[in-house]
Amino acid sequence: MKQIKTLIIALVLFVGAQVSAQSKLAHINVQDLMENMPEMKAAKAQLEKIQEQYDKEYKTMVQEYQTKLQKYEQEAPTAGEALNETRSKEMQDMGARIQQYQQTAGKDLQQKELDLYKPILEKAQAAIQKVAKSKGFEYVLDSTTGSGVLVANGTDLLPEVKKELGF
Repeated sequence: MKQIKTLIIALVLFVGAQVSAQSKLAHINVQDLMENMPEMKAAKAQLEKIQEQYDKEYKTMVQEYQTKLQKYEQEAPTAGEALNETRSKEMQDMGARIQQYQQTAGKDLQQKELDLYKPILEKAQAAIQKVAKSKGFEYVLDSTTGSGVLVANGTDLLPEVKKELGF
């Protein structure tokens, strides 16, 4: 009899702990939240503008390279060997500069993206923490596709966090 009583008490405590743990867990699709934030839309527009500038400069450099290459190829038979060598070296240097520009532009764009997105992410995280704390949740999982959460049928904080952020 004593063993059954102990077993029942343990079962009640276990079930109670399970219910308690479930009520302190929520989820939110952080990617969806970030994409809907007005700051993110402005940051994306700014990044697109910078990307267009880099693309324009790159295309100008490539066009100049192709024009010179075509000119040098036409004049190569009549130009001297020393001039052709100089031009060949010039074209190699120009190609290297274009490649260097492309790499530098890519790195600059990535850094700018990080600089723009970081404060937006921090603002979203602060709002998530505030809503989670006010609702009594101890854990909030990111339910963005591919984040590792396979089932997200629990409490979704996205509507409350959007309201907290004002949209």
